[in-house]
Amino acid sequence: MRNLFIALVALVFSVSAQAQITSPAPSPSCTMMQEVGMCDITLEYSRPSVKGRTIFAENGLVPFDKMWRTGANKNSMVTFSTDVMIDGQAVAAGTYSIFTIPSATEWTVYFYMDTENWGTPEAWDEAKVAATVKTAPINLDATVESLMFVIEDITMSSCNLELVWENTIVRVPVSMDTDAVVAASIEKTLAGPTARDYYLAARYYLDADHDDMATAAQWAAKANEMSPKYWQLRVEALILGKLKRYAEAIQVAKKSSTMAKEAGSDSYIRMNNASIAEWNKMLSGTEGKAQMGGAKM
Repeated sequence: MRNLFIALVALVFSVSAQAQITSPAPSPSCTMMQEVGMCDITLEYSRPSVKGRTIFAENGLVPFDKMWRTGANKNSMVTFSTDVMIDGQAVAAGTYSIFTIPSATEWTVYFYMDTENWGTPEAWDEAKVAATVKTAPINLDATVESLMFVIEDITMSSCNLELVWENTIVRVPVSMDTDAVVAASIEKTLAGPTARDYYLAARYYLDADHDDMATAAQWAAKANEMSPKYWQLRVEALILGKLKRYAEAIQVAKKSSTMAKEAGSDSYIRMNNASIAEWNKMLSGTEGKAQMGGAKM
C-alpha cells in the first residue's frame, strides 16, 4: 500500500511538472496577405502596444538613431510572390526581414535577406541588404495603440507599404511590372498548350485507365512532336500498347530507348525492352490469328 501511495504521489508531481500555463501574448502575432496586381504581399509580425509609454523619441521605447527590429519578438517579415521595385530598387521575389533606424526627421528602412533573427542580426551583413529606403515620417493627430503594417494606395501595379504606430506613419513605395506578367500570361495562353500540358493530360488518362485512350494517344503524340523526351515517348508507347497498336508502340518505344541511352537512363531502356518483347509476342499472336482467319476464308 505504501509503495502504491508513493507511486501516485510521483505521478501527480510528474504531471504537474509537465503542465504549462497558457496566457495571451503581450505582443500578439499577425499574418496578413494583400493582392497588388499580380503580386501577393504577405506580412508576418508581432504587434506591441503603446501602454502609455513614449515610443519614438531620443529616450523612447524605440530610441532614435538605433537599429530596430521593427516590431516585437522575431523580426518582422514581408514576402513578395513576384519580383518588385522598392522605391525604385529591384527586389527579387522572396521573403525579407524589415529593419529600421528611426529618427525625428528621417527613417531608414532595410529589406534584409536573412529572416532567421530574433531581434536584430548579431553581425550586420551589407551584402544581405536587398533594398534601403530613406523616408520622412508622417505625424498623426491620433494615437495608434498597437503597431501595424498596412498596404494602402493600391493600384494594379503599385502600393504603399506602411508602418503605423503611436503618432507615426512610415511609408515605403512598392511597384511591380504587372504589364509584363500579364503580357507573358496572354502570350502563353494564346500560343496554346505546351508540350508539357499535352504530356500531363495524356499521362493522366493513362494512369487513370481512361476510356478515351485514343485521345490520350493524340495528346502524347502532340507532346512529342513539339518537344520529344524519352519519358514522354515511353508514355506514348504505353498508350499505343493499350490501344493494341503494337507495331506503332514498338517504334515509339525504340525512340524512347535511343533518347534514354543518350541521357544515361538505363531504367527506361530496361522498361522499354520489356514492353517491346511483350508487344512483339502480342503482335505475333495477332498476326497468327489473322493468318488462321484468312485460311478459313
